[in-house]
Amino acid sequence: MSSPKAEKTKQDVLQRYLARTSTSRELNEKAKKFIPGGDTRALSFYRPYPFYAVEGKGCYLHDADGNSYLDLLNNMTSLIHGHAHPHVVQAIHQQVAQGICHGVPVEAQAKLAEHICRRVASVGTLRFTNTGSEATLFCMRAARAFTGKDAILKLDGGYHGNHDFVQVNPSPDIHAQGLPRPQRTKGVPACVEQELFVVPFNDLEAAEQILKAHQDRIAAIIMEPMLGAGGGLPPREGYLKGMRELADRYGVLLIFDEIISFRLHEGGLQTLAGVKPDLTAFGKIIGGGFPVGAFGGRKDIMDLFDPLRSDGISHSGTFTGNAVTMVAGTANLEIYGQQEVDRIGRLGDRLAAGLNQTFETIGIPGQTRGLGSLIGIAFTDKPLTTSRDVVLALAKTGELLHFLHLELLNRGIFFMGRGMFVVSTPMTEKDIDQAVRIFGEVLEVVKPIAEDVLAK
Repeated sequence: MSSPKAEKTKQDVLQRYLARTSTSRELNEKAKKFIPGGDTRALSFYRPYPFYAVEGKGCYLHDADGNSYLDLLNNMTSLIHGHAHPHVVQAIHQQVAQGICHGVPVEAQAKLAEHICRRVASVGTLRFTNTGSEATLFCMRAARAFTGKDAILKLDGGYHGNHDFVQVNPSPDIHAQGLPRPQRTKGVPACVEQELFVVPFNDLEAAEQILKAHQDRIAAIIMEPMLGAGGGLPPREGYLKGMRELADRYGVLLIFDEIISFRLHEGGLQTLAGVKPDLTAFGKIIGGGFPVGAFGGRKDIMDLFDPLRSDGISHSGTFTGNAVTMVAGTANLEIYGQQEVDRIGRLGDRLAAGLNQTFETIGIPGQTRGLGSLIGIAFTDKPLTTSRDVVLALAKTGELLHFLHLELLNRGIFFMGRGMFVVSTPMTEKDIDQAVRIFGEVLEVVKPIAEDVLAK
């Protein structure tokens, strides 16, 4: 039972949100007549309804009610340069005037592919898709075709998109004693679990246990080198190299899903860690704000997609490699070199330090996690090493995070409601310091809720 002070705080926060977003509320009611829930992306939804954007410029979003927000979400990490960057916009305008998609190859495909291959040493050749989900799907399909084995080892809480074989334990098993149990998302057929093994993140012993027992069945390990949706957790020292060694020892391929983590180094987190996977899935920042994915790696594996091969793998898509996405992606990466990676990484460090200091000053248990420009928060002082740790903390503090999210919106800060902050290149130290200051003000406002929730 919440205290009267906590209940009053909740009502005050909610009423402030309702008062400043009445147009968004009307738009949401209209949308619900044609879209279940009123929104077409689950991650965009939050109670009582999300605000509706009408414009994005630089690191700011503007909603239908005339409110402005410092955007610390950046379309789920994909907008590395924020909104409407002039260099990217110019490239898009020039291409649109010449056509959007043509049904035949365009030079821009090879130009973007070359750019990525030059950045990432493990990628000999690659192919484009329309989504990150497709990219991980084809990485797994390639691994099965190349090895002649069917099973995949994935990490508990690892998120790799929406296709059936990765919709097993996208949220971790928080009840298992020992190894996680495979748990499929509703609507995914039971047969999928027969070819999926699941182990915790940051646990080499568990991975070796499964690989040793099932190496004759397992084609590949698929993993994010840093958990994204599963908690924003970085790898322990030596963990990624250990997974590479295990893959080699037991004759399976290693797939890195760098759809989120590619922003953390010019060559991805794999370059930062000094590890070469066999295949890599890309997305998010490589499309310049347009829908995109890519998969690539060792040439002997990727050659399976050569259409001249009679024993190859077919891969197509109506909008795959469309000219606008390819041009936008190239323009995006051209202005995101290591110097910019390092600069926004320092801004991320500044944000993390400020948030940690704020928790300490206000006297609420809390911590940050993540790397560089990707920062997460959790209302706990316990160590966080697996996705299970993060979800258990979220389960206890979900209501607190919800009202923290709403009150930050009330004060012009937009971030992911589950506790993720994303830095983009238009941001400055002034923007970061503003975010930290407002976070502190909001933490004081929701402190009665925190005291109730964290005492349980």
